[in-house]
Amino acid sequence: MSSEPKYKRILLKLSGEALMGNGAYGIDPDTAERVSREIKQAQAIGAEVCVVVGGGNIFRGLKGAAEGLDRSTADYMGMLATVMNALALQNALEKVGVDTRVLSAIPMASVSEPYIRRRAIRHLERGRVVIFAAGTGNPYFTTDTAAALRAAEMNCDALLKGTQVDGVYNADPKQDPSAVRYDHLSYMDVLKQDLKVMDASAISLSRENNIPIVVFSIHAQNELVNVLEGNGTCTVVSEE
Repeated sequence: MSSEPKYKRILLKLSGEALMGNGAYGIDPDTAERVSREIKQAQAIGAEVCVVVGGGNIFRGLKGAAEGLDRSTADYMGMLATVMNALALQNALEKVGVDTRVLSAIPMASVSEPYIRRRAIRHLERGRVVIFAAGTGNPYFTTDTAAALRAAEMNCDALLKGTQVDGVYNADPKQDPSAVRYDHLSYMDVLKQDLKVMDASAISLSRENNIPIVVFSIHAQNELVNVLEGNGTCTVVSEE
């Protein structure tokens, strides 16, 4: 293993679906454990890791209940789903021996710490994994935007997005076998071509703060460490 990771401090963005395993919704304990071990490996090579996790795996199960709700209410329900995922991931990380803190943008004193920027940075400096829950704490913002915001606030060297595929393609590789994977894209390429990397606010925020977005497959074994060491299969979105 290389002694120094390519990116020293990273924000790992996971979709809620990344924790589902083969289920239709919910959290698969084996998948949560595997992701936790990947994060532990990243720490072992010297990376400081913070995480933003989505809520799609839980909120999808609530979608019927959300029909007819106004956008703000539905968004708050989604934020609460991310807190559930954050707690599940914290539990999985601590089971594999990783000291972890959950910081929530919506204060929930019984289950998490409130999000305070300086406290979060202190946790990272002390070698803890920090999981940011409840998005930005505001409706109308996705967890992608929350990830870009927290990456900027934490002075991260890169935002790593763990997805279902090994990078950004010009079409859906699951439906189009001739889809081509990009090795590198500029922020403007992503915005102009409307590539589904992250939403436009997250791309713009990353561009303003010059934080590269690295898209890789969270399902490939040891891929997080491979990407950190510069050997993995991924797409890097950065300035041209």
